[in-house]
Amino acid sequence: MIISVPYGKGIVDVDLPDRNVIAILKSADFDPLINEAEAIRNSLNAPIGDEPLSLTASRKTRITVIVSDYTRATPNKILIPPVIEAIKKVGRRADELKILVAYGLHKSASEDELKEFLGKETLDEVEVINHDAEDEKSIIYLGETSFRTAVYVNRLIVESDLVVLTGLIEPHFFAGYSGGRKAILPGVAGKESIFHNHSFKMIMHPLSRYGVLSGNPIHEDMVEAAKMIKHAYLVNVVIDRNHKITGVFAGDIFKAHLEGVKFLDAHVKVKSPSRADIVITSNGGYPLDRDLYQAVKGMATGELIVREGGVIVIFAECIDGIGRGHENFYQLIAEAKNPEETLERIRREEPIKDQWEAQILAQILKKTNVILVTKNIKHSLIEEMHMIPSSSSEEALEQAYRIAGRNPRIAVVPEGPYVIPAVEN
Repeated sequence: MIISVPYGKGIVDVDLPDRNVIAILKSADFDPLINEAEAIRNSLNAPIGDEPLSLTASRKTRITVIVSDYTRATPNKILIPPVIEAIKKVGRRADELKILVAYGLHKSASEDELKEFLGKETLDEVEVINHDAEDEKSIIYLGETSFRTAVYVNRLIVESDLVVLTGLIEPHFFAGYSGGRKAILPGVAGKESIFHNHSFKMIMHPLSRYGVLSGNPIHEDMVEAAKMIKHAYLVNVVIDRNHKITGVFAGDIFKAHLEGVKFLDAHVKVKSPSRADIVITSNGGYPLDRDLYQAVKGMATGELIVREGGVIVIFAECIDGIGRGHENFYQLIAEAKNPEETLERIRREEPIKDQWEAQILAQILKKTNVILVTKNIKHSLIEEMHMIPSSSSEEALEQAYRIAGRNPRIAVVPEGPYVIPAVEN
């Protein structure tokens, strides 16, 4: 059988023997929205647990809209204009409104990239500011959570009368789900806050994983940080495998987010009849598969259903290579003789920038083999990071068969981190 797997802005066809495929795990079909922009407007006018955005904005004079960065599939060019429209229709001027891009500790985007994921019209209309978690002058302290995270956020958030958190709700490999409170921490937080929230101990917690919120310390720490923000308002969306908006959740930043999670759960939790010898997956295509740093998310998806000693084959275009500004991620893996050494170094030397991504990759590599299919990273670099490089689906399968045998159980998760697979029982 031929299975199509997302790769960059296109697909790769993978030819698999029918008898060996035990599961093809995809999200359930969503009911399509006839008019995405109209659905956003309707949600802003009938929010969850709060008043309409325009009514709130009518009493504010300094408004900041937080938006996702270039590594997310958030449909900002569709999502942001209705938000701006709702704010401006009650008399708010353009100079009373700012957009803050939530980079966390990622590198900021170029002007062309801002145009790509925000749209030229938005850039021309509203001042756009790039958050820099390492710029101490732009960061202000708010307090400490019960997890002893010192909460620092972008000063603009504190100086605003209203903060609108926009973004995408999707499965997240250690926060449970993205969206909601993540726009604050790590989105517009200071580096010290991010380091503590993403610490070795927090990442190692058994409930810091895909699809888990209750008891997840990383999520609960993020919630406490978000509660320190006054006058916050949520506008989050859920998308399907074609990146079309299928649900809009606006209003109270916690209640609306949880409603979005419930909606998403009904579509993305899928079951495999058993663990697989080989799991074939992706990082969901562009933009999430821009680099190897982000591709750890797809590997973490495969880990959920692969047997110990099995193989994860992940397709990720990686047009940005290992990842811009993520040298520490590479070094933490490549400079170690084995995954255990990476984990010990992180435990001993933290905080280290990007340690969480390296920690999760090291945990995966302790359990299973990873074959990375990409044409944009030198094979020698992939090998240094204790993974197996491949340039094609045929080459990757041959490598996987050599490890798992010629009659393996194969599970396919085409959408990668956009679904949450589990083994039945």
